Amino acid sequence: MTNTGDARHLGRRTLLTGVGAAALSAAAPTASAAAPRGRRYPPNWPDPRPYGLADTRTDLWPREDNSFVLPLELRPRDRQRGVVWMRDTYVNCFVVDGRPLYVATGTTRAPGLEAAAPWNDGIFVWVARSLRGPWKLADTTVTRPGAEKGKVWSPEFTDENRPGRTVVAPWQEYWYDEEFGKRGQVWAPELHRFRGRWYIVACMGDHSRKVGSFMLVSDGGVEGPYRLVVGNHEKPFGDPFIGGPAFIEPGAYHHIDGSLYSEGDAAWLVLHNNLYARFRDDMEDIVTTTGLPAFRQTPYSPEPYLEGAYVFKHLGRYFLVHAAWDRTSAGSDGTVRHAYDPGGAGRTQYQYDAVVAVSDHFEGPYSERWTAGVGAGHNNVFADAGGDLWATFFRNPNFGYWADPSRVGQAAVPGVVRMEWTGPEGGRLYVRRRSHRT
Repeated sequence: MTNTGDARHLGRRTLLTGVGAAALSAAAPTASAAAPRGRRYPPNWPDPRPYGLADTRTDLWPREDNSFVLPLELRPRDRQRGVVWMRDTYVNCFVVDGRPLYVATGTTRAPGLEAAAPWNDGIFVWVARSLRGPWKLADTTVTRPGAEKGKVWSPEFTDENRPGRTVVAPWQEYWYDEEFGKRGQVWAPELHRFRGRWYIVACMGDHSRKVGSFMLVSDGGVEGPYRLVVGNHEKPFGDPFIGGPAFIEPGAYHHIDGSLYSEGDAAWLVLHNNLYARFRDDMEDIVTTTGLPAFRQTPYSPEPYLEGAYVFKHLGRYFLVHAAWDRTSAGSDGTVRHAYDPGGAGRTQYQYDAVVAVSDHFEGPYSERWTAGVGAGHNNVFADAGGDLWATFFRNPNFGYWADPSRVGQAAVPGVVRMEWTGPEGGRLYVRRRSHRT
């Protein structure tokens, strides 16, 4: 998670380190205490009413003037397309040995497949010293000389398991059935640096033996080698429940899209779409309780299915991000209605948006959500080496606007878009708007 308000400094502005200055048990400082004095901030926009309507204004889209696609080093599979195929793009910037290090990862597909299903071949990591690049695949040739460069973990790495060191658990391995053939994939990885160690939080996807979130820890640098934490040797984090597509076996579905938030000397697991749990001090498992606690939110009515829960802290306030589908339907006046509605008859998926709420406390209560980025769902927010805020996006290729045959070739990309903060009074983050540049 991003914790921009409490990061260390390098040069003139704030840098992201991923660790903060105070534990969550301490009172959160107010945003105004850390905000520059006398600065003019862009205003908040009035929200569409009633609560739950989507804001579709083009100023909230990633555009050529506020965003770009990262020039990640191409693997052989990427060369024909000319850009890495990626969903759930994740980018962050850490200070390592006094220098900024950018990292990028996401959900990728195996050669010959059109999507990251029914299997994919693992987690790839790219690194750079500048957001603009050059971006290089992490050098895994020393730790794993026989594997494709940049691949830091995969369900295929079962031969690396040793007594006392599990890399791939049995529930994460590839498997086969008559309906899909080869099955098993890893989704939505995130890279975090906490107490000087590298962690990856990711999710085994719908075609896996067990579906849900897990964590890896590196025994070396960002390139690994990584192993599975003890708490995931038998299953994903949390308890199973009914969910996902009909082909998922009963009891296999757990909470997906796991993420990590760290502050001070403590860290928390964030699970979709509203749960969290504190990690044990040794970071090998979460602190188990009877039912995981839930964030106190201001839900829509009715509440739709949300994905990609993510928390970050900026200048003393906590921002809770979700991915929500803007679905179109016929309004009562005959016009097109855009809203974060549950799926149903007469409702068509349009854009996979980033919706955000803010709180003075990690656990909430969180404000009403607002549309922070159109088509920018399932993202993360980070500070670059100059302290400016960015978010990731990927343009969902499965449904909606970017699935149209005329656009799908531009979907599933590792994109980043500038963000703007509306100051201590407004307290919001938006995609940088044309009409309200800071």
